[in-house]
Parts: sequence; C-alpha cells; structure tokens
Amino acid sequence: MKRTAVLVDRTYLEHENPPGHPERADRIGVLLQALDGAPNMPRVEPHPATLDQIHAVHTKEHVARIAATEGRERTIFDADTQTSPRTYETALLAAGGFLAVLDAILDDRADNGIALVRPPGHHAESNRAMGFCFFNNVAVGARYLQDQHGMERVLIVDWDVHHGNGTQEIFYGDPSVFYVSLHEHPNYPGTGAAEETGGGRGLGTTLNVPLPAGSGDAEYVEAFEQIIEPACRRFAPDFVLISAGFDAHVRDPLASMEMTEAGFVTMSRKLMGIAEACCGGRCAAVLEGGYDLTALRDSVLAVVRELRGDRLPEGVES
Repeated sequence: MKRTAVLVDRTYLEHENPPGHPERADRIGVLLQALDGAPNMPRVEPHPATLDQIHAVHTKEHVARIAATEGRERTIFDADTQTSPRTYETALLAAGGFLAVLDAILDDRADNGIALVRPPGHHAESNRAMGFCFFNNVAVGARYLQDQHGMERVLIVDWDVHHGNGTQEIFYGDPSVFYVSLHEHPNYPGTGAAEETGGGRGLGTTLNVPLPAGSGDAEYVEAFEQIIEPACRRFAPDFVLISAGFDAHVRDPLASMEMTEAGFVTMSRKLMGIAEACCGGRCAAVLEGGYDLTALRDSVLAVVRELRGDRLPEGVES
C-alpha cells in the first residue's frame, strides 16, 4: 500500500463566488465530508506560498493586482473570475497547499499525494487571471521543484476538460517542463490545438490532444496509450504532476464528455506507472475543475484509492 498524502482543508471555503457560480465552496465541502476520518493517509496542513514562489511563474504586476483585492467585497476580472474579501489569502494557500504535498513526498513522509484546493489554477497566465483561476498552482509547484529541489525535468499532465492555457503559456518556451493536455475541443478557452507544440527552445515540449465532444473512457485511454505514454516516457521526468480536473465526467454541467470514475482511475494508474519507471514513483495531483458534486466526490475518492493502491474502508465514500 502506498502512503498517499491528502490535503483538504476548511480554509479553501473562504474564497466566495456569486450565487449560482459553478466554482463554489461546496466543492471542498463535499470532499471534507467524504474524507473525514479516513485512516492511514498522511494528512498535510496547508501554508501560504511565499511571494517569491508565486513570482517564479507570475509577474509582480499580476500578483499586485490580486493582492489589491484583499478585504474588498468584489473585484471582477471577467464574468467568470471574481474575488471576495479573502480570495487573495485563499489563493496563496491553494498554491502553498500543493507545495506542502510536494514537500511531504520529497521528505519521504509520503509516496505520492493529492492537494484538494481551490481556487483552481491552470487557466491563470503569467500576467492574467481568468477561468476561475488567480494563481497557477501546478505551475508554482513545477517551478518550486526545479528552483528549490533541483529537479531538471518536470512533467505536467492536465486531464481537466478545459485546456490549461495558463500552464501552457507559462512554460511554452521552456524545454525543462513537458506540458501535456487532453481536453474537449472546441471548448473554453479556445486554445489547445494539436499544432500548439511549444516555441523556441521549448518546441516539442507541449503536447495537446484535443478530443471531440462525447469522448469517454475508451477515447481517453486510447489517447494515453497511443500518444501520451510514449511521449512522457521519452521525456523521462524527475517528477510527475497532474492537473486533476474532473469536469470531463459524464455528469458535469460545463462540458459534453462521457468520462466515468473508471477512466480517471486508469489515467492515474498509467501516470503512476510512468512515475515508477522514471522517477521513483514521485507523483502528485492538484485539483482543478469538477462541478457536479457527486461526480467530483466519487472521482476524487476513486483516484485516491488508486494512488494508495487500495480501497478506502467501507463507509468513507458514502
């Protein structure tokens, strides 16, 4: 059985969106309830990311814009992306929570892990908040592994149903980070065509696998086996990171895909296999999307079971 570090905390309820917004605090609430009392999993406490850690992937101007919203009732960046009085604090805790999971793995307190945080991050570009996202949590994590822990090659696989334009933008010219995304196309934000493969020295280290509406477990697994797995193994990462959105689930209201929990489990298993082959099993996931509460809960629990290599005790998932 693997030691899977799990981070989920009530502090992530503090970022508030307007009524009816799909990215709501209940997303964390349902996970807190589902994982309450689950034994034999190292629990990790969140801490805020430092400004230096955020500035490693975001401009100072961008960070200052988010910081200026602290204590304000509402600041609107776009129709989807709005702050509440504690959004800045919560966004720092989201990025820092992912770093805490990475530290647990690197300190040998865990074999792998998952950070169940909000607000999500993969749409946040170096100088722009968008798509519910303020700071790019997975990008902060990748650069932290490189700057603070000497990792030379970091793999990011993004299975959120929406293309992670922010992660792609941040690392598009960087050959040391391999960004892989499979996503519904066309869908928000309109990026992620197969022809987008990186620029300059980073040419070839962006891999987009756009999938048509209606794709399900079989199509996702085929894309992994035929395209993604061989490319990731060739890259030979020092650490595997997962932008784990669960909005490709058949129940999700923001997409038109037909994934089930079984598909997310299979993708997790394949990425764990890559991690075992290339980097001693070092693998960590961070929550992105997923807006049907039942689908989110069940999919997260299924992935946690797969990361652990075992089933959760009876009653935990009910």
